[in-house]
Amino acid sequence: MSAQLNHTIIWCRDKVLAAGFLADMLGLPPPVPFSHFLVVALDNHVSLDFMEKAGPIAPQHYAFLIGEADFDVVFARIQAKGLTYWPDPARSHPGEINRHDGGRGCYFEDLDGHLLEVITRPYGG
Repeated sequence: MSAQLNHTIIWCRDKVLAAGFLADMLGLPPPVPFSHFLVVALDNHVSLDFMEKAGPIAPQHYAFLIGEADFDVVFARIQAKGLTYWPDPARSHPGEINRHDGGRGCYFEDLDGHLLEVITRPYGG
């Protein structure tokens, strides 16, 4: 048996703002509509399908593996937007990044409170 993640739904208050924020932060192509979703396509053929929801949104965690040069670009965007960032999911040291497994990484929140993570090396690698 073979299984691959194909897509997941990201609940949000405003799909245009939320999907646009993620695409902009990661330097991805603009989101495209599909049915009642706004879809952000990732380079590994997985899509993140943004869907609006009324009421509370339970924060989720989404981690993105990016290259070293891409980290510099994304990190510059985080700083330019004045976003708080942390080296860990517990958010214990604001304004720091991690250097796990010889790479770099940090966590930051999107517009709906989802915890986004960018890393340059897979953990345990």
